[in-house]
Amino acid sequence: MKVLDTELDENPTNVKVEKMAETRIRNLQCFEELQSFNDTGKWRNKHPLLVHYSERFQLEELRRRDPADFLSKYANCQQNIKRYKSYLNNDSRVDQRESDKKNLIKHQERKVLFETILKEDERNNYS
Repeated sequence: MKVLDTELDENPTNVKVEKMAETRIRNLQCFEELQSFNDTGKWRNKHPLLVHYSERFQLEELRRRDPADFLSKYANCQQNIKRYKSYLNNDSRVDQRESDKKNLIKHQERKVLFETILKEDERNNYS
């Protein structure tokens, strides 16, 4: 953040300002997670790293225990992405557009997790 701060002082651009804002948001989320853990002993699981870590762990376990179910869930995730993209183009769902956008992003992020696990598994099998 310090590097970005000095770059913004010297030569501010839209990309750098956006990066700084995103970094600040992540830092605040991180602080909230740590504060929650300090106060209650439990994670809030709101920070993207924690959310993805716990979801990734569950998906990796599923991959080890039941590869067929893992691939089925991966296929469902891909179908959900197609479905929500279609919903966003559908004029009759204007009132649900915000919800559809959130669901699309959620499934796109989940697809990245699936693909990362598959790539790592592929690398481990060839090594």
